Amino acid sequence: MSGTRIPQAEITGAYGAVLKRMSKKMMGEVPDALGVLWHNRPVLKASMGLGHKASKWKECDKDLKSYAHMAVASLIGCSFCLDLGYFQAHNEGLDETKAREVPRWRESDAFTPLERDVFEYAEAMSQTPPTVTDELSARLLEQLGAPAMIELTAFVAMSNQMARTNVALGIKAQGFSASCGLAPLPQPRGVASQA
Repeated sequence: MSGTRIPQAEITGAYGAVLKRMSKKMMGEVPDALGVLWHNRPVLKASMGLGHKASKWKECDKDLKSYAHMAVASLIGCSFCLDLGYFQAHNEGLDETKAREVPRWRESDAFTPLERDVFEYAEAMSQTPPTVTDELSARLLEQLGAPAMIELTAFVAMSNQMARTNVALGIKAQGFSASCGLAPLPQPRGVASQA
C-alpha cells in the first residue's frame, strides 16, 4: 500500500499556515501526518499540545526519553517515529551511533546498563498486556528516582499513542533522517513494520 490510509486534507486557514511554516522550519517539509490529522483539528491540537507540554518535562534525562521513544517505535513498527527520532537525535546532539543501534539494542554493546533498563522498560510497557516486572521497576526507581521514573513512564505511554496512531493510519517515514545524512537507517523490528 502506498500513501496513508486516510487521504491528507488540504491544510488551510491562518492556523494551518502557522503549522505549515513551523513544520517547514523545524523539519524542512510538512509531514504527511499533519495533513491526515487535519481532518480532525481537536485531535491534532490535543496531540500537538501534549507533545509540546511533554517537551518541557525536565525530571528525566532527554536522551533516555529519546531512546525510549525510539525503542517503542521500533517495537511497534512505526517507521515515521523512527525517521523523525533519528532526525531529532541529529539536531539535538544525541549520540547518533547509539541512535542507529536502538532497533537492535539487545545485540549492541553501545549502551550503558541504565540505557538497557530503559529499553527493556519501554518495550515491557508496550506489550499487550504490559510485562513490566517489579525487579525492573525497582532498578529504574533506584537509578532515576521517583519523579524521573514517573516522567519516563508517561513519556513511553505517549510514545505508544503516537506510534500506534501512525501505524494504524499508514503514516510512514518521509526521509527526515536522510536530510541530515543519517540514511540508510535500520528498519523497525515491529510486527506491523511499514518498510
